[in-house]
Amino acid sequence: MGLRLKFNLVLLSLFVIGLVVSGYLSYSFLHKNARDEVVRNAELMMEMALSVRSYTVSEVKPKLTSQLEHTFLPQTVPAFAATETINKLREKYPQYVYKEATLNPTNLRNLADPWEASLVYKFRHDSDRKKIIGERNTLHGRSLYIAYPIKISNPACLLCHSTPSAAPESMVALYGDKNGFNWSLDEIVGTQVVSVPMMLPIENANRAFKANMGSLLMIFVMLFVALNIMLSKLIVRPVTIMSRTADRISLGDLNIPEFSADSKDELGVLGASFNRMRRSLQAAMKIVNES
Repeated sequence: MGLRLKFNLVLLSLFVIGLVVSGYLSYSFLHKNARDEVVRNAELMMEMALSVRSYTVSEVKPKLTSQLEHTFLPQTVPAFAATETINKLREKYPQYVYKEATLNPTNLRNLADPWEASLVYKFRHDSDRKKIIGERNTLHGRSLYIAYPIKISNPACLLCHSTPSAAPESMVALYGDKNGFNWSLDEIVGTQVVSVPMMLPIENANRAFKANMGSLLMIFVMLFVALNIMLSKLIVRPVTIMSRTADRISLGDLNIPEFSADSKDELGVLGASFNRMRRSLQAAMKIVNES
């Protein structure tokens, strides 16, 4: 096995190890950043829904109190206002989802499906849990979701959700008396869920990963070529010449020119030593021949 082949095998092995390690670290870092970006988007969307809820309670509902005595206005319900606001956003971005999923809702469009119901039961099982973050497959591809518990912490909520007889007649007339009742204080009745698509950030991360790996490969190819040129010029060629010279001298051919030892590096020192040895051998053979 030649010196050049050994060198290239070592270089290739180091590159493969470096490529695997850097690829793993790069992939993990880029995908973590992509997921963090999706989480921030989901949290921003959730905060927007919470802000709409808060605004509805503090600014909208008080202004319509007199009308509520005669007509029930769903727009004054925080959950309805938040859902409608996000639905406007979903007209342009349908892959973004917000739902106030409830086990026993007044408005049946808020009825929790089996997956949403499982989130509610998780919150009920661990009442100190304030948030659930996870991923799931949806019709729009892989999505990240954030879920908050809907807990009846305000006694005012029970004015509409305790019993049909205690609820506003206008609300019962609109939604009926079968759903959305028998809630109790501090009960977790549902969950606010935001789902945000992961496709675009993940695709961006994959593109960045491929670009990084491509750049590393190009750098390696350039280094590989440059190092092989340097190896050939500075090491392989001088050693090959020295080897051929030594072989011819060993066969008795002393009429070949001396090895060029102009450089001051190790090969230059070796060449100078080789030339001295050659001259010493010539002198010794001359003495032997004269005697």
